Amino acid sequence: MSGERRYFLDVRKSARGVSWEHRLDARGENLALGMAQSHGMLEIVARVLAGRGVGLEQAVSFLAPSIRDLLPDPASLTDMDKAAERIAEAARRRERVAIFGDYDVDGAASSAMMKRFLAHYGAEAEIYIPDRIFEGYGPNPAAMRELAARATLIVTVDCGTNSAEAIAAAGEVGADVVVLDHHQVGGVLPEAVAIVNPNREDDLSGQGHLCAAGVVFLTLVRTSRFLREKLPATPPFDLLMLLDLVALATICDVVPLVGVNRAFVVKGLAAARQMQTPGLAALARLARIGEPLNPYHFGFLVGPRINAGGRIGNAALGSNLLATSDPSEAETIAATLDRLNQERQAMEVAMLAEARAEADAELAAGDGPAVLVTASEGWHAGIVGLIASRLKDHARRPTFAIAFDGNGMGTGSGRSIPGFDLGKLVREAVSEGLLVKGGGHAMAAGITVERKNLGRLRAFFEERAAAAVTTLRAAESLRIDAALSAEGATFELLDTLEAAGPYGSGHPAPMLALPRHRLADARIVGNGHVRADLRTHSGVRLQAIAFRAAESELGEFLLSRRGATIHLAGTLAANHWNGSRSVQFRITDAAGD
Repeated sequence: MSGERRYFLDVRKSARGVSWEHRLDARGENLALGMAQSHGMLEIVARVLAGRGVGLEQAVSFLAPSIRDLLPDPASLTDMDKAAERIAEAARRRERVAIFGDYDVDGAASSAMMKRFLAHYGAEAEIYIPDRIFEGYGPNPAAMRELAARATLIVTVDCGTNSAEAIAAAGEVGADVVVLDHHQVGGVLPEAVAIVNPNREDDLSGQGHLCAAGVVFLTLVRTSRFLREKLPATPPFDLLMLLDLVALATICDVVPLVGVNRAFVVKGLAAARQMQTPGLAALARLARIGEPLNPYHFGFLVGPRINAGGRIGNAALGSNLLATSDPSEAETIAATLDRLNQERQAMEVAMLAEARAEADAELAAGDGPAVLVTASEGWHAGIVGLIASRLKDHARRPTFAIAFDGNGMGTGSGRSIPGFDLGKLVREAVSEGLLVKGGGHAMAAGITVERKNLGRLRAFFEERAAAAVTTLRAAESLRIDAALSAEGATFELLDTLEAAGPYGSGHPAPMLALPRHRLADARIVGNGHVRADLRTHSGVRLQAIAFRAAESELGEFLLSRRGATIHLAGTLAANHWNGSRSVQFRITDAAGD
């Protein structure tokens, strides 16, 4: 919302170095008031909805998202009918189908969904996930020729839009290719039977917020319609059985939780809690999730374990886990992924320490570069994305982490800040000949770069990004929805706020401020977390925690202010422990009184 900056609690520079501002302007305040009065909802909830673009008439239905109401017409996506007809024909004729997926959660879920669907109709489908290190992202000519030699149809999921050469190679061998993707287009579209991608320039569906699993789900909805005509005697596949995987991918791929994506997550989590997918059930048990599955569990406990196979192990483990109907096989694969995830965590700790040291050295010289680029020959290429994400949060600017091999070739991953299109910057660098290859979207990108070009790449990033990043960082603020006291942090409020979710990209969790609370205690617990004991002036207590904050500005602020009265900002969450449930405040920032 535009206009003069309205500081919340007059916080102009917090522990994290940002200002706190009201999310709502005067118009938004009036909308929230009208919403609360018209629908009898809590004022804080009304403020949350108003701050996320929900109108007065939408408020009630927004709290109960329905797939039936929000699902777009699949046929509105360009090439959808071509794709659905070809997949339906493969199912009817029980052709051999190869599914070429990406090595992340979205790719694994999408691949598993397609395989389970085709298996229902008796079509033999194999999943092929490329090796992150040796093959890189997306279809490559050698793999596509190999698949085309034994399959009449190849379906690429979560990849393929920018793989014209590889898809042409499959066609030369005689296989048809259908592309189901959501990534930005970086060049000439391949010659395929169909390319279903809501981010094609000629796609007017308005569904660019979908992850690949969402695109696959819409494709299977449309394919099912054709199969009802082609195979009227065959019971249709129950697509609702796939909603848990759609929710998992939607959360882990950090796509905006708007439109049908909200319904996918709400209904998908409800399905996941039934533990009908053996692979998800096995991972939930290994992660020791002792409460109903929620977005946090998918994003931070289940997703990283599935990703571990693609990062440092067998890239196909995740898709095989989500595709299997055998509980024993699921337990075996899940155990392997859990072990790989522990190995990944140990690598990440060592790599992050080295990267933080390099980053801090650069940041110490004035304000540092606009785009932070860290690199090492000792890093594992499968983990650089995690390092880039952590450094981006630490440095509050777009960041790349690059792992170089012994031949001077680097595999890198970048993460951006809101408002800066990193994918566009990478495509420009490719056009300038500074990268061997690269692509991505606004918030994340992948690159391949020669070490000899690293200096020129850094200079190019600085030239193209400095002005925009400086402006964005100067305007950075924490947008507060409402003020709250420990007395008001009740289960009633928590449950009502959860109904306005799920929260994530494009639909941020309610950011609440606790004004003038005494920090009775603060201490480091677990893996670098800071636990805080908050008290009001009347003695009401609220437990709080700042995750992974021990070595940050926020952690240092909290640990140095024991006994002081401070302002805090964060989110409400339910804490489940030993069978009991309590309200917990998760600290995002803090400021002096």
